[in-house]
Amino acid sequence: MKPMLPTYKPEAPSGKPWGYEVKYDGFRAILSIHQDKTSLTSRNGKELLPAFPEIERFVEEIKPKLNPFLPLAIDGELVWLSNPLKSDFMHLQWRGRLKTKQPIREAASLSPSRFLAFDLLLQEGKSWKSTPFRKRKRELEKLCINLNLPLKPNPLDMAIIQFIPIFQDLEEILEKVVLHDGEGIIAKHESSLWEEGKRTSGWIKVKNWRTVPCFITSMNIENGYFTLGVYRAGDPLIIGQVKNGICQHDRSILQQIIKHNATEVHGNEYYIHPSICLAVNFLHAYEDTDLREPQFKEFLTTVKPEECTWERFTEGQYTFPSTIPVTSPDKPIWKLQNKLITKIEYLQYLRDVSSWFLHHLEGKELTTIRYPHGTLRGEERFFQKNRPDYAPDFVESFSSEDGNDYILCNDLETLIWLGNQLALEFHTPYQKAGKTHPDELVLDLDPPSPDLFHLAVKAALESKNVLDSINLKSFIKTSGNKGLQIHIPLPADTFSYRDTRIFTNFLADFLTDAHPDIFTVERLKKNRHNRLYLDFVQHSEGKTIISPYSPRGNDFAGVATPLYWEELSENLSIKDYTVWTVPQRIRSLGCPFSGYEEARGEQPFEEVLQFLKGRNS
Repeated sequence: MKPMLPTYKPEAPSGKPWGYEVKYDGFRAILSIHQDKTSLTSRNGKELLPAFPEIERFVEEIKPKLNPFLPLAIDGELVWLSNPLKSDFMHLQWRGRLKTKQPIREAASLSPSRFLAFDLLLQEGKSWKSTPFRKRKRELEKLCINLNLPLKPNPLDMAIIQFIPIFQDLEEILEKVVLHDGEGIIAKHESSLWEEGKRTSGWIKVKNWRTVPCFITSMNIENGYFTLGVYRAGDPLIIGQVKNGICQHDRSILQQIIKHNATEVHGNEYYIHPSICLAVNFLHAYEDTDLREPQFKEFLTTVKPEECTWERFTEGQYTFPSTIPVTSPDKPIWKLQNKLITKIEYLQYLRDVSSWFLHHLEGKELTTIRYPHGTLRGEERFFQKNRPDYAPDFVESFSSEDGNDYILCNDLETLIWLGNQLALEFHTPYQKAGKTHPDELVLDLDPPSPDLFHLAVKAALESKNVLDSINLKSFIKTSGNKGLQIHIPLPADTFSYRDTRIFTNFLADFLTDAHPDIFTVERLKKNRHNRLYLDFVQHSEGKTIISPYSPRGNDFAGVATPLYWEELSENLSIKDYTVWTVPQRIRSLGCPFSGYEEARGEQPFEEVLQFLKGRNS
């Protein structure tokens, strides 16, 4: 079955008969489920399940719920969600190229893809193709409700099949797509039918283009491609090629100009000095020098080649909504080896990790550390707790009993706004705003110096042994500086700080009694003698901890990075976990804190606490 295809247009139609869906950059596929067989077929007829076994595994898990609706066929997109409105096509492509079973199984388990359902083709053996889109969409939503599937995409939800909702407000969805760095939208007419293999005017796709000013360095007379470049540090750098979007008349003239002015000819390739400038649309840049879906936009007759720079190319890759005017996008924030990380790249980091980062920020009183000049110009920094008067309306806050009007970082818009203010560090308390009971317990393991990091590893592993023995699920992360932190999720609104202090005192006493030569609870530094201070007193009301995935204002762009316990060893280097490396780590390995909420509801902390209270009485 070949899918129906949308028609590309530069602008979406508006009006009552049209609805709008987010367009995800993935593999278009049809999921067919029968009692004895499941298939996931690409638009080219390729079976995708061998490369993406997580889809079939999930179907089998929910088969008892599915059975009343079989046979079933759903049109959708196979994606790897980097946020609710964006799929990472490059990572999905990498997954699709894996050939051997073991790497495929590991990738499917650690960092699964999702199938996003947007149309119903067959249910209980009955075809829905000739039913108007509005009714098909409504029936698909009812099906997802019956199956308890998410009604909007969410990379943190472990359900592999998720529903793509319909928007009625065109401006709303366009703003959301730009904010989330999405591919674009699909406008769908409410009465459109599903016509196999046809390119229809009832579905209109609109791209969220990025634009780069560049120059032509060469052309291939055989395949029609023009090679593009920009200046980086004074030298031309190739950034990709373009062919589509140039009308035949302009193409012919351009080819003649390049032939006439060629400085070199090698086979079918004609080379020229940078002189012809043009604007090229693209979706994303792979490895910074390979454009996804490049398309000619226009010639830039008033632009000089020297104005087509790497800096402008970098800025053009990242678009943000008008509600967040990005200031000084090329300001250097960190220097990582020989590479400068600019503000615009920092904002993109926040967007890349936002789904996982926001989960730990949401609903908590936020304290940030702002570095107004980045980390390269002196040590100027300051703490910010209060929501400033100039904050936009979308920035929520909570007036606390301590007199502060704390910012609540509840959404991506607020996170990006804070990043634009050069808030580099995000610290939160252990409880939600307005609550007095902690919803997690955090053990801070801070060695005396980076050279003694092995002490933090030893303390973490010893703590893990104790926690495992009493069936408490724990999660480990780097601090982003020189230590480690153990997170223990707790049931919400259940335990007091007095309760958690009983436990942390027990654990500190246990570790110092077992290893007095390497651990201490001595608060005076001069009396610690290069032993690791178990700063469990830090877990108390009014205190804060660095949030998972928060950057740090240090000289290596460190990030407080969740780890798998299996990764922890004395050979681990905290400096490997940076603003530059963590997004790719999430793509490859997933988030080690993904089971955090599930563990919260299963912790036997009450039994542990009662045992400790009984022992102390």
